[in-house]
Amino acid sequence: MPKVVDHAQRRDEIALVACRVVAQHGFDGASMVRIAHEAGYTTGMLAHYFDTKQDIIIAALRLILRRIEERLTQPAARGGRPDLLALLTEALPLDEHRRTECAFWTTFWGQVSTDKRLKRINAWVHREYLRLFERCLAQCWPEWAQWPAAKRDYVLRSLVTFINGLTASAVANRGDWPPELQVEQLRLQLQLLRAWATGTAGAPLAQQAAGA
Repeated sequence: MPKVVDHAQRRDEIALVACRVVAQHGFDGASMVRIAHEAGYTTGMLAHYFDTKQDIIIAALRLILRRIEERLTQPAARGGRPDLLALLTEALPLDEHRRTECAFWTTFWGQVSTDKRLKRINAWVHREYLRLFERCLAQCWPEWAQWPAAKRDYVLRSLVTFINGLTASAVANRGDWPPELQVEQLRLQLQLLRAWATGTAGAPLAQQAAGA
């Protein structure tokens, strides 16, 4: 009896290998031949699932985003609110697994400016990240829903910008950004953003964001 192949799973496996190859060798070094070799397939088998390297890269982006979403949507313990810091650290390069994902992201960002299709994909990814982080904030900060839309947008975009910058710094300068320092910097940023939004810090700007 012929073996039943789960083609969706195989596509994910190839995309995950591509993520690792890009993280290790860069975008230019991640050739179809190298990805096929690392995945244990022939280039012909790879071409059965993906027409071009760009298609593999886009599949890897979608896979990583899906995996991050799964990690960011952990249920709250015993019916309480989930811990925001614990949730958001799932997006940081704190271990080899997440470092590979983040290294892939930063490598991808370097390709966006020269490729129209990748620009569109990047815009979609950015919107998805905003959606994910906003859901985390809404789950963890009870006052979130009471803030004006402009204030929520300020906080959300500041948080995403901070995490992107921290990720890029930690990937590029691993020795300068051990996991505990990344977590403490994120903790401080969350404290500052919440204090600003509640009016206990930067009151004039908070009023401006609120439309005062």
